[in-house]
Amino acid sequence: MGRPTQWLSLLLFLLLPGPLPVAGMEDAAFPHLGESSQPPPRACPPRCSCPRVDTVDCDGLDLRVFPDNITRAAQHLSLQNNQLQELPYNELSRLSGLRTLNLHNNLISSEGLPDEAFESLTQLQHIYVAHNKNNLISKVPRGALSRQTQLRELYLQHNQLTDSGLDATTFSKLHSLEYLDLSHNQLTTVPAGLPRTLAILHLGRNRIRQVEAARLHGARGLRYLLLQHNQLGSSGLPAGALRPLRGLHTLHLYGNGLDRVPLALPRRLRALVLPHNHVATLGARDLAATPGLMELNLAYNRLTSARVHHRAFRRLRTLRSLDLAGNQLTRLPMGLPTGLHTLRLQRNQLRMLEPEPLTGLDQLKELSLAHNRLRVGDIGPGTWHELQALQVRHRLVSHTIPRASPSPCLHCHIPNILVSWS
Repeated sequence: MGRPTQWLSLLLFLLLPGPLPVAGMEDAAFPHLGESSQPPPRACPPRCSCPRVDTVDCDGLDLRVFPDNITRAAQHLSLQNNQLQELPYNELSRLSGLRTLNLHNNLISSEGLPDEAFESLTQLQHIYVAHNKNNLISKVPRGALSRQTQLRELYLQHNQLTDSGLDATTFSKLHSLEYLDLSHNQLTTVPAGLPRTLAILHLGRNRIRQVEAARLHGARGLRYLLLQHNQLGSSGLPAGALRPLRGLHTLHLYGNGLDRVPLALPRRLRALVLPHNHVATLGARDLAATPGLMELNLAYNRLTSARVHHRAFRRLRTLRSLDLAGNQLTRLPMGLPTGLHTLRLQRNQLRMLEPEPLTGLDQLKELSLAHNRLRVGDIGPGTWHELQALQVRHRLVSHTIPRASPSPCLHCHIPNILVSWS
């Protein structure tokens, strides 16, 4: 009795290490003609090339039928850029030594595959099946991935996976898995049973409302967690929910409904990306748990100058990039980290620039002030004195900043810089 139809579609999305082939690029893992001086083996399908005994290349031949006479010794089989609509089980089952199978750009649908199509291909390290006619997957059958212990990358994005379609054993046997892409599905929670080897988890564009710490205990090696465009609200990331992820490097929360910076984030976090949320307050200790941050993006939230504490950034000594664009700030925040290289403040309500908030920013290279309410006369004397490293990379209309009224220090250097504020 065959497995569920979804098993067929699932296997089409199992992509092992290496990016999908694209026009103008060749897969370095797939040997091509000219790499060997050996004569072609005797057993080679018509019109295909067999430069080595373990390689069969049938790329771009407009094949409508799976080629026969493929040697059992084949480890690399390329069938990309053809018109195949089905893969016969009896042919695939003979090729148990395959390491690379390239089916990119064909007409294969799940109806064109037998239930056990890839069951015997346990040595696969690379499988490419993009640009085919695949049905959308709503569930992963229990045990479907239990034999894929060498799988390093699993792509299941752009499907209809729901919470009930995954269980605690779905990914638990994937002891080599490093990259899991579940974006563009219908999940409302983080899947359970994630393996310890996982480094990148992509859950963007789902319907996740809350992240539970218990779901992440197994994935202690996670480095990148992508949760953009979900439905995380004020209680979506409870304090300490990400605490099990001690080595987390990057957290993407773009396009949710969070009204504050999540509390008790992993201490080693280096990049916090939180634009297009509802954050309206930045307290004195909101960022205290992440002193190692190098990138902080709070663009297009609801921050006002009155609700950004003057000590909000004081512990971020390693911060290099701060993006506060698209908020409602009327003045520069105080206590900016002196190691900043990039400060983005465009599309706020800035009405004046004074030297005090910029004191000590001698490493600042980029300052974006476009689309504020600034005029040349709103620049206070000495504002640019310490910005010796400032470089401007704007495509907007730029204006040379003149010396603002006589400076109290006639011999101080005032850099002749261009800053965009139109």
